[in-house]
Order: sequence, then structure tokens, then C-alpha cells
Amino acid sequence: MQTDPVSSEAVAWHMQEPQAVLRQLQTSSDGLAAAEAARRLGIDGPNELKEAKRISPWQIFLGQFKSLIIWILIIAGVVSGLLGEGVDAIAILAIVVLNAVIGFYQEYNAEKSIAALKKMTAPLAKVRRDGAVASIPASGIVTGDILELEAGDLVAADARLLSAASLKCIEAALTGESVAVNKQPAALEQRDVPLGDRENMVFMGTSVAAGTGRAVVVATAMQTELGRIAGLIESAGAQESTPLQQKLDSFGRILVWATLGIVAMLFGLGLLRGTPAFELFMTSVSLAVAAVPEGLPAVVTVSLALGVLRMSRRRALVRKLPAVETLGSTTVICTDKTGTLTVGEMTVRSLHVGGQSYEVTGEGYGPEGEVRLQGAKPDAQHTESLLELATVIIGCNNAHLVQEEGTWKVIGDPTEGALLAAGSKAGGHRQRIEQDLPKHHEIPFDSDRKRSTVVRKLPDGKLRAFINGAPDVLLERCTALYTSAGIRPLTDDDRTRIEAENASMAGQALRVLGSAYRDLDHAPPGSLTVDSVERDLVFVGLTGMYDPPRQEAKEAVAKCRAAGIRVVMITGDHPHTAAAISRELGISSGDRIAVTGADLDKMSDGELKRIAPETAVYARVTAEHKLRIIRAWKSNDAVVAMTGDGVNDAPAINGADIGIAMGRSGTEVTKQASDMIVTDDNFASIVAAVEEGRGIYDNIRKTLQYLLAGNTGELLLMTACVLAGLPAPLLPIHLLWINLVTDGLPALCLATDPIDPDVMKRRPRARNERITDGGFLSIMVFTGILTAGVSFAVYFHTLKSGTPEMARTHAFAVLVFAELLRSFGARSATKPVWRIPLSGNLMLFAVVSVTFALQVWSHHNDTLARLLKTTLLPLPDCFMLLAVGTIPLVVLEGLKLVKKSVEA
Repeated sequence: MQTDPVSSEAVAWHMQEPQAVLRQLQTSSDGLAAAEAARRLGIDGPNELKEAKRISPWQIFLGQFKSLIIWILIIAGVVSGLLGEGVDAIAILAIVVLNAVIGFYQEYNAEKSIAALKKMTAPLAKVRRDGAVASIPASGIVTGDILELEAGDLVAADARLLSAASLKCIEAALTGESVAVNKQPAALEQRDVPLGDRENMVFMGTSVAAGTGRAVVVATAMQTELGRIAGLIESAGAQESTPLQQKLDSFGRILVWATLGIVAMLFGLGLLRGTPAFELFMTSVSLAVAAVPEGLPAVVTVSLALGVLRMSRRRALVRKLPAVETLGSTTVICTDKTGTLTVGEMTVRSLHVGGQSYEVTGEGYGPEGEVRLQGAKPDAQHTESLLELATVIIGCNNAHLVQEEGTWKVIGDPTEGALLAAGSKAGGHRQRIEQDLPKHHEIPFDSDRKRSTVVRKLPDGKLRAFINGAPDVLLERCTALYTSAGIRPLTDDDRTRIEAENASMAGQALRVLGSAYRDLDHAPPGSLTVDSVERDLVFVGLTGMYDPPRQEAKEAVAKCRAAGIRVVMITGDHPHTAAAISRELGISSGDRIAVTGADLDKMSDGELKRIAPETAVYARVTAEHKLRIIRAWKSNDAVVAMTGDGVNDAPAINGADIGIAMGRSGTEVTKQASDMIVTDDNFASIVAAVEEGRGIYDNIRKTLQYLLAGNTGELLLMTACVLAGLPAPLLPIHLLWINLVTDGLPALCLATDPIDPDVMKRRPRARNERITDGGFLSIMVFTGILTAGVSFAVYFHTLKSGTPEMARTHAFAVLVFAELLRSFGARSATKPVWRIPLSGNLMLFAVVSVTFALQVWSHHNDTLARLLKTTLLPLPDCFMLLAVGTIPLVVLEGLKLVKKSVEA
């Protein structure tokens, strides 16, 4: 009877010897038989990541109708239509549709995270079947297959190495570590080994930088580490309402109950007075229209859309509209280190040769930068020493640097790419070395020797071996020392000095390599063994490298601190490197060490919640750890933004309140999981986006106050007349005109006001802070009383000497004029109107002027008069009503001066 191989779940493959793994998976080093592979494929299914259910365009469109205020408007529109008020119904429903169209346009780019992950998997893979190597579609790989790996390959499944020759893999997308990982087949002793330290495993979606290897597949499809991340993305993707959505929905519920309460009270009062039921019903509809700010959804949506446009100019592309405002309320930014706070490319920062230390400037693999000695360019006596070291680090190197679309990239090992760039800055020439010193033999790097050697032929026919490796191991095999005065024997004091310099570089979080050489007599390559070549070496110098912080990141972190925003570094890199970079950027201070993934595995969610506010750096973490950290902060009521570029960042980005992906270095997976993409991979652009978000929230808040104060005035005016037993002062069409045109258009202009320059000097808003706090409501009600008061006075005065139609026309006109003038003062809660530059919002001035002209014209044009149900209003009366309409603005501006003098 055919038995099935053991499930890969919960098996510590890295602890087992290769032969034990083969036995457990019921395979051999010659691979599976084709028939057996087909059988396993039928049981386990194809080696493909499960694709998430797509969100259809209709679902996105219908999602725009979730807001309670939108449903209030829909009901108001339907009721207006049933009552024969066709114009009112069309106007209300047009606003609803416009709001939905704008929101749909912004969010049409549906979630494709899992689909993007599929693009990272290898389309073809080399496997052994029936004892022979064959290229097959990666989807056909099964557990027990034997993979043949070489430089440039994309790994098609998770596999345990059986053999390896100088094998190095780039796992940055999975672990966040930018250095290529050396691979070897020996079993590891510990069970709980971080993903980035499993040297005998290769993982789906990573790539081979150098060397060759053979590995047995232990997991496919969703059972791989990449598959686990795909599952995390799905589980993290439950969409939560943004702070603004929550506040507006809460406000909408309050508005509904308040309106229903007032309408019910007045309806009952009317019945007691004997008012006809139909008349009461029409008055109730008018009151409901007066209470609901019909322009609010459109104003909020359009202001967010305008914010998207402004952010794009600051290199931030917003994929999901509500994310604009969420950014403004961010209290914590959790950021990946590699490629976000740092350049994401290994860079040599320090050289030590001839007893002298040199600084290397520039970032990444490009030629920009130079070697400096005490801040100045070295003189001629130092040039020879630098050239000697440059010749070794270039001569023992298999990487290549290429320029693509203006960016320098490395083909091969990133560490060797960094050495190549530094060697060029130190005076070395790759082409000249290849031409004058052709390669004769190579002894590749392996993790046991911790060094690599390239033997080159000298012009005189002799050989020279160039060696790079771990300084401590290399120093043991050196007997001589290169100095600026020549070569001399290596003394114990020399060794002590070199070891101290190595320790000093390592203490700065630099990865240190030693360089040496040895001259040999000519010999055939076959006779050049490790033991015969790598001894009696001449020690040349040390090279210190790291992934440097972005120049602008430190300033951006300081800006976050001033704005009350906490920056937390989460990385797959080593703890000491992470801690050093965080101190350099100002994220952490003192000697605090990073919390590691192994530490997190020992913590419960409750313990993590407790330590999260005190922890600034996490290192050696996986995608799952990052998601746990995000959730711990959210459980502390923080509004969390997560930034990153690798696949390992995607679940946390999807699970954060606001997910931010890097546009240049970011994987497609991360971009599709994000709410916003930073196009220049600059942490400073994220902070600029936060600033925009805060400004947008401020504008939405003052716009909301302007609209609600107008609605309050209308509601108070209608209520006062009902209580006084007077005819309705405004008809539903008047209220709609005021809400949509007189208030709505200026409100749109208020939403585009310039951002307050001091916005990043304030503490962030709490998640539970109400958008309508006590100060907001008191100003809203006071403003409503003022506008209702002047309108009621005009209406009552005209009603005594004229017809109800004339009185309505006067009340309508004075209310419109008061609202238009009040928009100028609404631009600031503290500055008087004459101290707010009109040039900052010329569109508001234009809109108010046009609306004022339109209002006057409506009283002199028969078509508009019939539409708005108004009577003729002579020009002198218009100017008299305009003068009365200035009263609310004058009083409110006076109140600002009083408050300022009291505070002073």
C-alpha cells in the first residue's frame, strides 16, 4: 500500500540530517518517479498560492452607500419625490450619486495582494525526475521533488538543502535583510531558529545570488513561508472604519435622533393646535431637510479627493480615499528598516589600510562619493595604500554593477557589489584588473572557511591569490603585514591593533571584511587547494560596510517626535545593527537593545500589549511577528501606520490603520496591500503625507462646523415659527438651495484652504476624540442663533406689512447673505477675518461673488423666481438685507477678539 509523506506542518526540517529528510519524505537524491510526482500532485494540488476572492466593481460602488448620512439623504429624496417635489428629489439624489462616483473612482483599484504574490513565484524550475534533470512549470512541483539551484534562479518552493557549493540567497523580500545569506546543508541544533538564520533551507520567492545547490522540497503552495504570508494578508485584511468614518457615522446617528425628536415634538404640538395633518407633514419634511447637511458627503469626499491630488504632488499616491484623513490622526508609525529608513543597498563606509582609517562617502552601488582622510581628500602618499586594498576587494569579486534607468544595481552578491563600488572610489579599476591580472583559479566562499579566494596571473607569469573573509579567521592565516613603507612580518602588537580596529568597526554596526593576498609560483589550477593557497598571507586591510540610513530620515523622525508621533522600527535584521541604526536616526536612545522575534514568541498577546509602548526597536522578526506588533499597538488605542517594501511587510501593512508601501523598491504584493504608495521611497514623504492629512482634517472640521451652523440656523428659524404659530418661513426648495448652493459651494472652497504651518507642532488626535466636541457645538449653536435671529426678525417684520410669500422671500434672501458672508470668517477659529489673506483662497471669494449675484438675479428673473418660489425684490431692498446679513459675521469676529484678549 502506497503511503504519503509526512506533512510539512510543525516539522523542524532544519534540525534533521539530509538523509533523514529524504527518508521522511519518501524520496531520494535522484528525485521522484514521474508517476509518483503525478500522484502527489493530485493529492496536494498545484504549487500555487490561493488567490483571494476578487472584489467586483459593483461591490466597490455599493460600498460607497454605507454611511448613515447617505441613507438619510436617500430617504429624504424618496419622500420628496412621493410628495411631488421633483426638483428637490432630483437635487438630493444627484448629490448622493456624485458622492458615490467620486469615491468609486478613487477605490476602483481592487485588492490584488494574493495575485501579486503569484507573480513572485518561479514560472519554471529545474527538478530531478526519474534520475534526470528537467525544467517543469513551478506549479507542478510536489513535496519530495529534488530542486537543482544555480545563480539567478528564483526558488520555486520551500526546500531543505542536500548539498551546496558557495550558495548564497537573497531573502530581503521575505526577511528584510539586505545581505545575501550563505547557505550550507548541515543540520542546525536549535528548533526555534529565526527564518533569516535557517542556513540549510531555501524559500519560495527568494533568489539565488551565487553558487549552486541541490535541495529537497518540504513544502509547496500555501504551506510555504510565502504561503503563510498570503494567509496572514487575508486574515489581516478585515477592513475597519477610519477615524473620520466612525466620527461621521456617530454624528449621523445623533443627527437622526435629534431631528426625529424635534419633528415629533412639533408635529404633536401642531395636532394639539388643530393644524391640518397634511400641512404638518409638509412642515416636518421641511424641518428634516433643514436638519440634514445635504452638501456634507460631497464636501468630505471632494476634500479628500483634493487631498489625494495634493499628496501626489508630494510623492504620495493614495489608493484608498479615507486613508487621507487617517494619516492625519496617526499616532504611531511602525516602519521597516531596510529600504525605508535605510537605502536598502549595502554601502562601504570605512576602510583601514596601512595603519590608517579612511571614510567612504556616497550611498548604494553608484560611483558618487569619494574616500576621505579626516574630512579631506587623501594626498599622494596614501593613494598607493588605498589602491592596494582596492585591488584585493575588486580582484576577489564576482559581482557586476549595471545602471538601469538611472539607478545602479548589483548582479550577484550585494556585499561584493558594495566592495566593487568602494574599490572604484579608492582608485581601483575593474576592467584594468581583469585585463592585466586575468583570473586563473577560484576557491569559492563557504561558511566553514568564511573566506573566498581568487587567484590571478601577474604580468611576469607568477600568480597572486586575493582573499576576502572574516577578519578573525583571515588574521590567523597571515604572517606578514602590508604597510605604506612596504611588507614586514606581522607582530603580536599588529594583531592586537587590527583586532581592536575590527571591534571598533563592528561596534558601529558595520559588517567587517578582512583582505589579504599571497604571491605564488605558477601552478596548474588543480594543484591550488585551500591548504596550499590560504596560508602565509599578507594582511592588507579591513572594509566596514552597512546599509546606511537615508539622509532625510533623521530629520523626518525628529519632525514626527515634535508632532507627537511615535516611530517604531521593525526589521528582520540583526538586533545590534537595528539598535545602532535606530540610535543614529533618533528612534531610540541610550543602550536599549532590540526586542527579537524569539522574545516575541515567548510573549502572550497581553504581555506584548504591555511592552509595546515602551519598545522602539524590534529585530529578527517575521511577517507574523510584525502583524502581532501592529495589533498590540491598535489594542492600545493607537492609530497605526505601517510602512515597508518587502513581502514580509505586506500582512502588517494590510492590518494597520494605514498601510504605506515603497513605490520604487516595494514588491507588487506590498503595493497592493497598501492604502498609500510613496513614489520616492522616502520616509520624509510619509511625514509630509501626515502633515497633509492633518491639514485636511482641520479643513473638514471647519467645513463641517460651517455647514452645521447653517443647518442649525435653519432649524431654529423653522422651529421658532412653528412654536409661534406662524406660516413656514422657508419652503423645502429654499432649504435645498441654501444647503447645496449657498452653503455647499463655499464649503467646498473652505475644504481647499492652505494648511496651517503649525499643524505639525500639535499632538495627534486621540482615536476616540469626537469631531463635534464642546467648543465645536457651542460655536455651532451660537452661530445658528445669530442667523436664525436676523432671519426671524426680517420675516416677522415683513409678515406684518406684506404677504407670506414676500416675507418668505425676505427671510430667504437675508439667510443666504448671512451664510455667504460668514464663510469668510469660518476660515479660522482664532484669526479675525481681516487678518486672513484673501489671496490664500481666491476661489472662495469668486464663489461667494457669483452666488451673491445669482441670488440677486433670482429675484429679478421669472424662471428662477418660479423655480425658487420667490417674489420680486428691488435692489435697494437687496442691499438693505445684505447689511442685516452682516450682523452674524460682525458678532462672531468680535467674539474672536474678546477670546484673544481674555487668553492674553
